[in-house]
Amino acid sequence: MPGLSKPEIQGCRDLLGLLDNDDIMALCDTITNRLVQPEDRQDAIRAILAYSQSVEELLRRKKVHRDVIFKYLASQEVIVPPATEKHGLIQHAKDYWEKQLHLKLRETPEPVKTSEDIRFFQQEKLDFRRLGEEFCRWFFALLNSQNPFLGPPQSEWGPQHFWHDVRLRFYYKTSEQNMTNFQGAEIVSLRLLSLVKEEYLFLSPNLDSHGLKCTSSAHGLVMVGVAGTVHRGDTCLGIFEQIFGLIRCPFVENTWKIKFVNLRIIGETSVAPGTLGKPSITFEPSDLEAFHNAVTFLRTSEGQRNVRQALGSAPGGDPDM
Repeated sequence: MPGLSKPEIQGCRDLLGLLDNDDIMALCDTITNRLVQPEDRQDAIRAILAYSQSVEELLRRKKVHRDVIFKYLASQEVIVPPATEKHGLIQHAKDYWEKQLHLKLRETPEPVKTSEDIRFFQQEKLDFRRLGEEFCRWFFALLNSQNPFLGPPQSEWGPQHFWHDVRLRFYYKTSEQNMTNFQGAEIVSLRLLSLVKEEYLFLSPNLDSHGLKCTSSAHGLVMVGVAGTVHRGDTCLGIFEQIFGLIRCPFVENTWKIKFVNLRIIGETSVAPGTLGKPSITFEPSDLEAFHNAVTFLRTSEGQRNVRQALGSAPGGDPDM
């Protein structure tokens, strides 16, 4: 899912500001398939921008009327003939935002680090440990900020942070145990979001040398393993271990997206007494590489064995995870 560039996001936000509330809410329902229930107008606009796959897909919606696009272009001093049809106005808007992007890139020859786009490094040779730490700080701050008990979200959560075919393997062991798989940027982002927005969880990562481990494959996949504790309000509910697979986006400089996620949550009642100390990641870099191989060959018997070997290396790990 390519998502929108920064000039496109800002431009579409300004353009959507010209729509009335009924059209905004209807547009949000259409784009999110009614899976997102916005609290207000601004929340709806954030959802529209997060779940739109492209500028053209958004602007071609029936609720985005031709005269709204024309008024927006006029406000930006983009002069077009009044009789221009809607598809022509969309192209003018796309050209304008692309021009803004090129101007911004010329003004900032060195990449600007922004947590929103997971832009961390300006050097060619990556420090994977630093990449993993910066990614975890960004990811968990963004995810936890969606918890309604913590106030308004600090930034936009959505499928734009994932590759379109991202996979999530989610295992939990509390009073019961279960393992489920999800595929696709929209469903994966919604499932992770529900942990904090609907179940009110707070994931606290341990980013010291025991709680964070990183490695990379020869093909450019960066794997980040992190451990931490799970909270709800003032109660510590248990621990978690999570593996991320990150791939650099070739179209946007110094931007990474999530390719796969493996999440284990173990309730405190399922942890051996006296072992719930400082959370530490039990995966070694070689295990992360084995996990990558297992994802690659997931449908083969050899791949299934690699998954069990990598995930079974954790003390008390479930062989069926």
